[in-house]
Amino acid sequence: MDFQKTSARLDNIGITASTLCAIHCAIVPVLFTSLPLLGLGFLANAWVEWGMIVLALVIGVYSIGLSYLRTHRRPLPLFLLITGFVIIMLGHAFIKGWAEAIIVPIGGLLIAIAHFVNYKRTGACRHNTRFC
Repeated sequence: MDFQKTSARLDNIGITASTLCAIHCAIVPVLFTSLPLLGLGFLANAWVEWGMIVLALVIGVYSIGLSYLRTHRRPLPLFLLITGFVIIMLGHAFIKGWAEAIIVPIGGLLIAIAHFVNYKRTGACRHNTRFC
């Protein structure tokens, strides 16, 4: 199994999951009262939110961690991943109200950017070893 192809797939999944998480965190507080009317009340459930966070964490650690160890050895994707999760955790723990709906999606977008940077670094290493 080609690690770089697997890493690219995981980064694509990670970008999608992190972006959906950011959109979820930004929109749910705004539409909180309308969700049950639309049949989407489950999106406001804390289990859905934490499930998205855990999914993004597992995919991120696996994909970016293995790419770092096996391919590019560049710390930027790891730094962005860790920073994104720290922002999400701090946003959920200490910030409430409308500010949480701004801070937490920023963390999700940072995680998506981490996957994008990792995707680019892994591809650059495959085609040109000068960038590794």
